[in-house]
Amino acid sequence: MRSDCPISYALDFFGDKWTFLIVRDLMFEGKKFYSDFLNSKEGIATNILSDRLKKLENNGIIESRVYEKLKTKKVYSLTEKGKSLVPVLVEMILWSAQYDDTLAVPQTFIDKAKTAKEELVAGIRSRLG
Repeated sequence: MRSDCPISYALDFFGDKWTFLIVRDLMFEGKKFYSDFLNSKEGIATNILSDRLKKLENNGIIESRVYEKLKTKKVYSLTEKGKSLVPVLVEMILWSAQYDDTLAVPQTFIDKAKTAKEELVAGIRSRLG
């Protein structure tokens, strides 16, 4: 039984690393196709990828449509609900960068997130359409 805790609610959606990594790939990497996610550097298994894509779609975070150039392919994108996660991921990046200096995050991104976060978030959301 789920509690009424907001952290518990969020974990119902994002209780594992793969879910956030798929959102990251859509948001920051420009990935759109199943094969794009499959080729991410973390090496997600096909069964986990299929499961997480379905879960994200069922929960209204992403949507899929048939790819016009190849009808057997789906194109994935973030919904408005998914795009509302931009500030959350920016905060996660800032937190991670504060404690791990080996991360591959451009310093310009970190600086902008620290000094003009609203502008950065608006720019990312705008780029996502």
